[in-house]
Amino acid sequence: MTDLNPRQLEATRYADGPLLVLAGAGSGKTSVITKKIAWLIQERGMNARHIAAVTFTNKAAREMKERVGSLVSRAEMRGLIVSTFHNLGLRILKQEMVAAGLRRGFSILDQSDSKELLKDLLHRGESERDIQAVDYIQNRISQWKNDQVSPEHATSLAESDDDLRAAIVFNEYNRMLRACNAVDFDDLIQLPVELFKQQPRILEKWRNRIRYLLVDEYQDTNTSQYELVKMLVEPAGKFTVVGDDDQSIYAWRGARPENLAQLQEDFPDLKVVKLEQNYRSTGRILKAANAVIANNPHVFEKTLWSDYGYGDPIRFATLRDDTGEVEWIAGDIMHRRLTQGLKWSDFAVLYRGNFQSRPLEMQLKTLQIPYKVSGGQSFFARAEIKDLMCYLRLLVNPDDDNAFLRIINTPRREIGPATLEKLANWATRRGQGLYHVADDFALQEILGPKPAQRLEEFKSWMDAKRQFCFSENSLAAVKELISDMDYEGWVTAQASSPRIGEKRVENVWQLVKSIQTMLEKDEDNDLESVIAKLVLIDMLEQQNEEDNSDRVQLLTLHASKGLEFPHVYLMGVEENFLPHRTSIEEDNIVEERRLMYVGITRARQTLAMTQAMTRKQYGEKIDTSPSRFLEEIPQEDIEFIGEGVVVDETKNEQVAQDTLAALKAMLGG
Repeated sequence: MTDLNPRQLEATRYADGPLLVLAGAGSGKTSVITKKIAWLIQERGMNARHIAAVTFTNKAAREMKERVGSLVSRAEMRGLIVSTFHNLGLRILKQEMVAAGLRRGFSILDQSDSKELLKDLLHRGESERDIQAVDYIQNRISQWKNDQVSPEHATSLAESDDDLRAAIVFNEYNRMLRACNAVDFDDLIQLPVELFKQQPRILEKWRNRIRYLLVDEYQDTNTSQYELVKMLVEPAGKFTVVGDDDQSIYAWRGARPENLAQLQEDFPDLKVVKLEQNYRSTGRILKAANAVIANNPHVFEKTLWSDYGYGDPIRFATLRDDTGEVEWIAGDIMHRRLTQGLKWSDFAVLYRGNFQSRPLEMQLKTLQIPYKVSGGQSFFARAEIKDLMCYLRLLVNPDDDNAFLRIINTPRREIGPATLEKLANWATRRGQGLYHVADDFALQEILGPKPAQRLEEFKSWMDAKRQFCFSENSLAAVKELISDMDYEGWVTAQASSPRIGEKRVENVWQLVKSIQTMLEKDEDNDLESVIAKLVLIDMLEQQNEEDNSDRVQLLTLHASKGLEFPHVYLMGVEENFLPHRTSIEEDNIVEERRLMYVGITRARQTLAMTQAMTRKQYGEKIDTSPSRFLEEIPQEDIEFIGEGVVVDETKNEQVAQDTLAALKAMLGG
């Protein structure tokens, strides 16, 4: 514990009551959590199986567990829970399945699976209007679940026709989930909370299991997550939560930074420890961050400071237009890389919206600068790939109810939600999966002749494909499956344009080609093992954010949270971009200012910001003005360059000479 500063040490060694660690950006919060777990086990003699630490991403949970593993032995760690909130909820549901009204092997629907189910319930297609309607209802249902609002309560709260319609669909959606033995992502928190409220005996069991709880990124918790934490730690209040209200930037997905203040009301003896020493940035960068965030209201005041020296001025470059902006950023990165001996991965460009990266990517490609865009869509997250993967999963595993639900009506087979609900109820009575009972003779009476016939035809068709797949040629079976159902025609018809349709068809055959390559590469491979490997590839692709190759990092401000880079560029620091136009119209500048604060505090050594004086939007050129946040930074710490600034030709000449000399040195000239 000798490497901890006094405040970190205080937070680590307090375990007799509720504790809030107010951890500023770069203040070493992960060290506090991991070393506190080690201290609880080794110094306080607490059995690891009675300790749980929760955070928000699998990456953060893995890192936390690895760091604890470097401090205590494997035997001492046995039983320790280190997971995301949703994995903790899943653990509870799996152990309390019967009480939660679920059956063995229940499915978990991701966002796209839920959307498909809602489209079926709403009889909606792929038009832009239909997609917007489904998105609205999906978001409202998610908000209601996160706020612990039941369908009945949602109906009584509805103040508009749209909300009333969403509340009615909410009830049908929940009924369908239960009938199909499925839960969605929000249920993983909402259902355990509901279960604990209804069955105190089960809550007491879990309180006895988790006797000390640690929560990371507490400012990002929603109502359900706060409720789950509160129920688990009452009445003893043995917990540590670590958070920073200044870095709460996820209100749009339900996060409530006010949960930090709520802790003081619910736990009057709450101890607060502030971590204000920053181990990341120079003094000038922290001064700018402190000055900006001071304009937000605060329940808890804090000021970041650093021992890393004052540092270089913050540069603000005003360029003639968005083309000039990307040329300046790319050119500056190239110059500094050559003259200062830096790596490409030392640089990061942050922006408010993904669309801002496209012209920058083109410029980086022109200069042959390697880059990586974080947060792009995984190949396996595309609708056409998820569809085909579900067909393949059902081919090799007829018990996969989740796969069955996704593809039974893709392409359309006129098998509606009411039919599926009755089928699910019948499967429950029979104690079998949906696919297995799809051709039961009794369904004629339960569903009526036509729906029963459609289900029977689907199962008969899939059975034939399975037999072909495993008795003759699995690759030919896959190709025949795609051809038989005219999936190419379906994908093309559902696409918003012919070009997008072609791209989606290409993706389908790219997957088939990958399967063929894997089957040919290893004679021991069969379709089942190939699909298992493809699922693993999907998981690895989603973890691609951990790629450590030498490339400039391009990412949104939201995606940058938790990361740090030696040299950072904030792109488009303008009114209507940062803060965003919608936030200005809704008078919600507070969260946008936090986003600016997050962007500033990603920088370790240098920070540059840009403004394009004119931008192309929707085919028109518009004039811009600098962000109001620029005025909140002490002006003496900013070096203004670009349009409208008096140019020091001597300095420019020296920069050009330095770059030329570095190029000659590289080329051996």
